[in-house]
Amino acid sequence: MTLFNHTAAIQLVTDLIAIPGKSTQEGRVIKFLCDALRRAGVPDSAITLDDANKRSSAGGEVGNLIVKLPGTKRGPRRLLMAHVDTVPLAVGAKPIREGEIIKSADPTTALGGDDRAGAAVLLNTLLTILKQKLPHPPLTFFWPVQEEIGLMGARHVQPRSLGNPKLCFNWDGGLAHIAAIGATGAYDLNIDVFGTPAHAGAHPEQGASAIAMASLAIADLTANGWHGLIVKGKHRGTSNVGLITGGEATNVVTPHVRVRAEARSHDPKFRLKIVNAFRDAFTKAAQQVHTDAGQPGRVDFRSELKYESFQLPLDEPSVTTACDAIRAAGLEPEMRVSNGGLDANWLTAHGLPTVTLGCGQAGIHTTDEVLHIASFLKACEIALRLASTPA
Repeated sequence: MTLFNHTAAIQLVTDLIAIPGKSTQEGRVIKFLCDALRRAGVPDSAITLDDANKRSSAGGEVGNLIVKLPGTKRGPRRLLMAHVDTVPLAVGAKPIREGEIIKSADPTTALGGDDRAGAAVLLNTLLTILKQKLPHPPLTFFWPVQEEIGLMGARHVQPRSLGNPKLCFNWDGGLAHIAAIGATGAYDLNIDVFGTPAHAGAHPEQGASAIAMASLAIADLTANGWHGLIVKGKHRGTSNVGLITGGEATNVVTPHVRVRAEARSHDPKFRLKIVNAFRDAFTKAAQQVHTDAGQPGRVDFRSELKYESFQLPLDEPSVTTACDAIRAAGLEPEMRVSNGGLDANWLTAHGLPTVTLGCGQAGIHTTDEVLHIASFLKACEIALRLASTPA
């Protein structure tokens, strides 16, 4: 196997991590990638920026970056992908090397190796193939945006724009020998709770507090095992109330509270049971709190599927091909099913079964995040094998 330049790969990931680019603000990251591609000789005709940001409910500066290369040898098209956005906590990261890891010199930020490490794996692979003139089948390199806010880039990509790949590989969190062959599904819950305003000092009895209603609902969910880790017989899932907003003054009985929550499970039917438990708890709580005239509250409850769960069979070609590449790199593949969402959820839903591989990140979404350099370099080797080795 032709070796790539380790020093150059480490520089690439360091440069990418240093660029601010949380979800919807990935423009500078995409420009960095496009500039590097053009310097390497990739023609503009091979580079596409799609309109996923215009399709996304979040908007955003830029859409997905897609690069398609014709093959220098026959074979099924292969897709390599990794998202470019980070969580807000990674904005301002100052990557430094400390021994065998890269971390943020700023202790108040995450590193952003999730998923700039994956983005660097792809870029290093493409640049190495071009520089060393390695033979390869038709290739698609796909850098989606807005993964961290609900897999929006992968959700809104037009599958035909990816060139009909037959083998699909995604790089995200974890060590290089990890292959995620499935992931959970999730619903977003948007709950508006309405009560009745009143002067909290003069006539509180004339009001009905939306905060009290929301509190009762959350307490009910917690007491009955529908919040946090949920285990009901053989069924498992999770839920979380992540955001509550409402109220303007302590002397006003709060008339409106907005709650944002999520429900996850690998089992679609059980996931709906979690959603229904939330709906029932908030509806019941709104009826329990009322004015002195008997006027109860009300709830506007909306649920939206963020992404569906999936699990690839062990004999899926993308899985077996990925495992072969991991073994060829001297590692033993370990297959997992993720409890988090992956861009692979939507690629698989688009009819493109996708396995997700690790590239060295640990402690993601926290200020303790690091990138293990040896694992990152192994991921680069595995990606190069997948892009330039015949099936």
